This record gives sequence, structure tokens and C-alpha cells, in this order.
Amino acid sequence: MSNNINYGLWYDFRNPKEWEQPFGQFYKERLDQIVQAEELGFKSCWLTEHHFCEDGYTPSPLVLASAIGANTRTMQLGTNLMLLPLHDPVRIAEDSATLSLLTNGRFDLGVGIGYRQLEFDYFKRKISHRPSLVEEGIEIVRRSWSGRPVNFSGKRFSVGDLSVTPAPEKIPSIYLGGMVPPAIERAARIADGFLSTGGIGMDTYNEALEKQGKKIADGDIILGCWAIISDDPEKEAAEIAPHVLYQINEYIKWGAFGPPDEVPLFEDVDSAIENGLYELWDAEMAVSELTKLSMIYPNIKDIHFWAQFPGEPVESGNRRLNYIAEKVLPRLP
Repeated sequence: MSNNINYGLWYDFRNPKEWEQPFGQFYKERLDQIVQAEELGFKSCWLTEHHFCEDGYTPSPLVLASAIGANTRTMQLGTNLMLLPLHDPVRIAEDSATLSLLTNGRFDLGVGIGYRQLEFDYFKRKISHRPSLVEEGIEIVRRSWSGRPVNFSGKRFSVGDLSVTPAPEKIPSIYLGGMVPPAIERAARIADGFLSTGGIGMDTYNEALEKQGKKIADGDIILGCWAIISDDPEKEAAEIAPHVLYQINEYIKWGAFGPPDEVPLFEDVDSAIENGLYELWDAEMAVSELTKLSMIYPNIKDIHFWAQFPGEPVESGNRRLNYIAEKVLPRLP
């Protein structure tokens, strides 16, 4: 397995009504899965965040990360991503510092600017303020982790002569996501790396680093990969089609890929795979594609895959994880 790239798992903890389990059991099964995945050789686990979702899409990734950290030994933990504009950046800094200390420095903070009006309305943030909220938020988090007084005054936040304690012993990296050039260029300017969704924006990010006088090695790429990896990926996609369609169409309804009235829903899994972010790989293809990615983008630090699609039985996800661990991970450079 690669010494340079962590290969890991991505979770949203969605439990749709159609396939709903009791949430206590649901969380336990996935926590057990993550512990087993570490033993199989997966090196990272990434959690994402949304609020007020009928399917329970996790609103509390740092709480879940703490539970995962307590049950794992070496796995790197991160958020891909948290919606920083919705939060008080000092509270995010405090919780992240505590999580880093509890896990012996195994946590990195990935954030994005968000896009769901519903969330901004409830948390009393203006969606038009997202750029300044995220830029000031990142600056406050960095100052909060320094052990020195924050002393920040901006358009959106003001933090006086206060020190945030305890400070992390190992400073987490701050990663920033985005799908459009201004957001990707912002990641190159103010973050330690870029959260790429499905490979979108990696060229733009590396070009932005160079335009800003930085080296490619100065910025990490954290790649959330939407590949479905199986010995017979077409058959696998057909079996899990309702769960895959549910995932992509919910994101479209929320406006993840543009105004919902302008982006049509996918009618079937074949069109979602052909025109969406999904790719179908067997082990040979996965080894070839992942090796190629590592050569084209030498600053990729982590590649992680959806462990479970919404409502998918955990046994079904486990089959893919076992296949990847046995047939793919040992063959990567």
C-alpha cells in the first residue's frame, strides 16, 4: 500500500425512511464496520454534515468522530466536510482541539461554505455572506489553536483578547472544499489543502497554487472518490441502484450541483453513473486509476470512498470493503 496516500472511508450516516433502522443500532453497526475497516488496512475515516434532514444525515460529525477515535488506534479522522459558516468558529476550534487531543493528533478539519437556504435561515446566517464567514472563520480557528489571544475583528466576527484552551498539541490541517473556481482558488489561498468532490477541481486547485506563488507540495488534495469498486461493478451497481439514486438525487434536490430547478434528477442508476460522479471499477481498474491519480496529482494525500450508500445494508457495504482491502490496497504503489 502507498506510504504517501491514505485510503479511507466516507460516511454521511443517512438512514432513509424507506429502509430505516433504529438509530442506535444504525450507529453501532457502522462504528463496528469502521473498527473492522481499520483492521483491514483502511487508513482514514471522513464525516460530513447537514441539518434538518428527514433521513438523519448527521448534524454532529465531531461527536461521531470522537466515538470513532475512541474505538480506533491509528485511523486518521477528518470532516469532509463541516459547514463552517453555520458555526461559531471559536466553538469549532475548541471542539476540534479537544478531539485532536483525545485522538493523539489524528484529526483534521475539513470545511465548506454550504448551500442549503434552510440551514442558513435557521442558524441566522445570510447565504450571501458565505465567503466572508468562511474566510474569517478559518482565520479565527487558526488563531484559536495558537495558544495565544485571538484578537480578531472582522465583518462577521469579533473575538477579543481571549485565549482558547486547551490548544491542540498537533495542529490539525484545515481543508476547504469547493466546486467552482472562486471557491477552489480560496482553498489554495487560505487553507492547507483542497477537498475535491469526485475529482472536480483538482487541476484548478494546483493551477491556483502556482498562480499564488506556491508549490504544488504546499497544498494537499483530499479526494472524496465516488467509485463503486467490486469484482462485478455493473452487477453491484444494479443491486444497490435504489440507494445510489437516492444519494445523488437528494443532493440535486438540495442544490449541491446548482439551482434545483435547473438540474434534473436522474431517472435511473445507468444515467446517474454515465452523467454523474460515479465510476464503476473492478480491482484492475481501481489499481490502474488510483495509481494514475497519484502520478498526475502528487499532492493527493487521501482518497476515500463512500462506505455505505443511504439505506444500504451494512453487509452489502462490507462486501465492497473486504474486496478493496484484499484486491486493491495491497497493489497500490
